[in-house]
Amino acid sequence: MIRLFASFPKLIPLLAVFIFSCSLPIAISDDTDTDRGALLCFKSQISDPNGALRSWSNTSLDFCNWQGVSCNNTQTQIRVMGLNISSKGLSGSIPPCIGNLSSIASLDLSNNAFLGKIPAELGHLGQISYLNLSINSLEGHIPDELSLCSKLKVLSLCNNSLQGEIPPSLTQCTHLQQVVLCNNKLQGRIPTKFGMLHELKTLDLSNNALTGDIPPLLGSSPSFVYVDLGGNQLTGGIPEFLANSSSLQVLSLKQNNLTGGIPLALFNSSTLTTIYLNRNNLVGSIPPVTAIAAPLQFLSLALNKLRGGIPASLGNLSSLVRLSLAVNNLVGSIPGSLSELRKLERLILTYNNLSGPVPQSIFNMSSLQYLEMANNSLISQLPPDIGNRLPNLQSLILSMTHLSGPIPASLANMSKLEMIYLVATGLTGVVPSFGLLPNLRDLDLAYNHLEAGDWSFLSSLANCTQLKKLCLDGNSLEGSLPSSVGNLAPQLEWLWLKQNKIYGTIPSEIGNLRSLTILYMDNNLFSGHIPPSIGNLSNLQALSFALNDLFGQIPDSIGNLAQLIEFHIDGNNFSGSIPSSLWHWKHLEKLDISDNSFFGYIPPAVGNLSSIRDLIFARNNFFGHIPSTVGNLSNLSILSFAQNNLFGHIPEFVGNLVKLTNLFLHGNSFSGSIP
Repeated sequence: MIRLFASFPKLIPLLAVFIFSCSLPIAISDDTDTDRGALLCFKSQISDPNGALRSWSNTSLDFCNWQGVSCNNTQTQIRVMGLNISSKGLSGSIPPCIGNLSSIASLDLSNNAFLGKIPAELGHLGQISYLNLSINSLEGHIPDELSLCSKLKVLSLCNNSLQGEIPPSLTQCTHLQQVVLCNNKLQGRIPTKFGMLHELKTLDLSNNALTGDIPPLLGSSPSFVYVDLGGNQLTGGIPEFLANSSSLQVLSLKQNNLTGGIPLALFNSSTLTTIYLNRNNLVGSIPPVTAIAAPLQFLSLALNKLRGGIPASLGNLSSLVRLSLAVNNLVGSIPGSLSELRKLERLILTYNNLSGPVPQSIFNMSSLQYLEMANNSLISQLPPDIGNRLPNLQSLILSMTHLSGPIPASLANMSKLEMIYLVATGLTGVVPSFGLLPNLRDLDLAYNHLEAGDWSFLSSLANCTQLKKLCLDGNSLEGSLPSSVGNLAPQLEWLWLKQNKIYGTIPSEIGNLRSLTILYMDNNLFSGHIPPSIGNLSNLQALSFALNDLFGQIPDSIGNLAQLIEFHIDGNNFSGSIPSSLWHWKHLEKLDISDNSFFGYIPPAVGNLSSIRDLIFARNNFFGHIPSTVGNLSNLSILSFAQNNLFGHIPEFVGNLVKLTNLFLHGNSFSGSIP
């Protein structure tokens, strides 16, 4: 105790220092004040309608707890290290004072409504490694000053309206790992030195207006993993060196103007998993696959000018999940080796010149989700048990393929089916029930030899609650259209029944289909009146009852169809006058009421049809003069008043219809001279 108290006087100064230091607040430096001021300045100059930054208060010193702000962990000096205020509904221009956050490493302002230019003051952020301004409405040029951000690793400016060239000075940021500038309006050439950035893994410049060749140096990068240059205006060939990359996994060059052939090395890369070359002008043949274990999973060469056959060696790409060769000039047969692709989910070969029988083994590929081989010269027969062989199928598109026999009833077992297109395939028999397909969205069986039977298939379609398109035109459907047509899915948009042998009256229940945009019932044997319920279909854009045996007057409710672009009722037995409400259809482009028994004057209100291109009143009983208001129809291409009882002079204004290509006035009682 004596020794302790003897030394106590020496401990007093140290103890005092300790107590004083523990009671002090964390030191606030000038830089800390600058950060706080920069944040308050930022908030004061933008719009925050949702109050996302309400915690950013002038009365609060602890800005590290403000929304989206993160600070360093040291207690000697508080600095803003990160700011993430993405998806907060913020708008206005990005204030230049954001450049005062000199210690910030991560800045994310994405998915807001910022507009104006990117402030050059961002170049003051010497410590920043992550900058994300994507999904806004920014415009103007990418500032050169960003090249001063020497530690930048991620730059994302995607989904804006940026213009001008990509600054070559960006390549001075030697630590860049991701450059994402997609979906803007950038022009000019791709900076060559992107290929010299040895840490760059992702380069996404897609959907801009870039021009020129693909820079050769891009192939020299040892780190590229993802390169997307699609949706530009690039020209020249595909550089062989891109295929030689030792790290590249995804290469997308789609939707450009590339020419030449496909480099052989692309299909034999040891790293590439995805190749998108669709929508270019590539020629030549598809190169063979020589690699034994190529990891390719996604291959799209669609919409080019490729010729030759499909190489059987594509069957060696055992990892392939999607294969699209659509819209080319490919010839020959489909190689059976494709059925060895056990992981294949999408096989898309539409619009080529392929011929011969479809290998039956294709229908055994249980992994398939999309089987699309339409518009070729192929021959096949749908296996009776196809519904059990392809249980995962979502899309079956075989239009213009020669299929013999009926539609297999087992199709109803494909519970995942969303689209069936079997147009002009020569199918026969009765349309089967599709009521067990809850996801069916499009059903197109047009131009076959199919029969309706007892029409039970139509009732079953009421269970297909996702149905949007039903096309049965050009078949051998007979009998009365059942009232169950009104039970079809309420979101049905297309109903095509034309060119069949359907008779009887048009069910009034058709007025239940209020989402219809196209209704084609022409070229049948329908009789009776147009049901007034047709006026319920206010979304209709095209309506045709032409070439039937309908009679009576057009119901006044027809005037509710104000969105109509095409209206065809020619070749029936309609009489009376035309409802005055029809003349208010501002979107109408084609009106054909020929070959009926309409009578009376042609009303001056016909001049209100400002969008009309085809106006056909031929072979009716109209009389009187051609109204002068027809001269207002400046878009007219076809004008036919032939074979009526019109008289008087041919009006001078006809010569002012400068877009007119066809004029039919014969079979009337016009007099005087020809204008």
